[in-house]
Amino acid sequence: MVDTTALDDRPPTILESALRLDRAPAVVLLIVLPLVSWMWIVVMARDMYGPMTGAGAWMMTTVWDAPHLALLWAMWAVMMVGMMLPSASPMLLLYGGVARRSATGASVASRQIYALAAGYLVVWAVFSLGATALQRLLAKLLFVSSMMEATSPVVGATLLLIAGVYQLTPIKHACLRTCQSPFGFLMSRWRAGLPGAFRMGLEHGALCVGCCWALMLLLFAGGVMNLAVIAALTALVAFEKLTPFGAQGARLSGVLLIATALWMFVG
Repeated sequence: MVDTTALDDRPPTILESALRLDRAPAVVLLIVLPLVSWMWIVVMARDMYGPMTGAGAWMMTTVWDAPHLALLWAMWAVMMVGMMLPSASPMLLLYGGVARRSATGASVASRQIYALAAGYLVVWAVFSLGATALQRLLAKLLFVSSMMEATSPVVGATLLLIAGVYQLTPIKHACLRTCQSPFGFLMSRWRAGLPGAFRMGLEHGALCVGCCWALMLLLFAGGVMNLAVIAALTALVAFEKLTPFGAQGARLSGVLLIATALWMFVG
């Protein structure tokens, strides 16, 4: 249960939380990390769809030894930071405002904010291990090419169908409701101290994975390093989690994905 001294009856707005939050964590977590991640993604994508003389060259190998698998995991992990961390901004800002009021000092509150973000990103780092294993399996089965794209319309349609069906499931919408309500999350799952902040980050990250994992399959359908697909998915995730119409958007996108998949199967 959340400490009632930490929260008043009226939840602070995101702007109020941002003003209460120490600037350093907000800048690092919500500006610097996503920006650096996107810079790395752009460099990788432009090289892979261009000269293939730099960062994208190692991804074209057919020999997946430990170093190449580690680099592939790093690629996925950086992508997840760039795509998912911005959508967690309401949670980080709101928690920052609460932590600053309940902690014994600004430095303690800052460490707790970093701990929360670390827990969130650890979950997506583990998810990236699963994405790496899936990509390796799909490549071995020749379902994904060396350009990290689906090798046939049937494969692409199957991925779209899975993602579309999941968009309509109760578990998707249960996770989405929690992601849309950071205040409710803090009220029901509050834990004090650095370990508590890290654990809350783990829980929030797990809910976020439960909300968005199927959408990441679309990267295989459209190209893992396709900037247009990455940007579209980032925008869709942000729309679902940050706007009042997120649930309706999820259902609409699910219907559109299913319709597209069926059209691809028929074609």
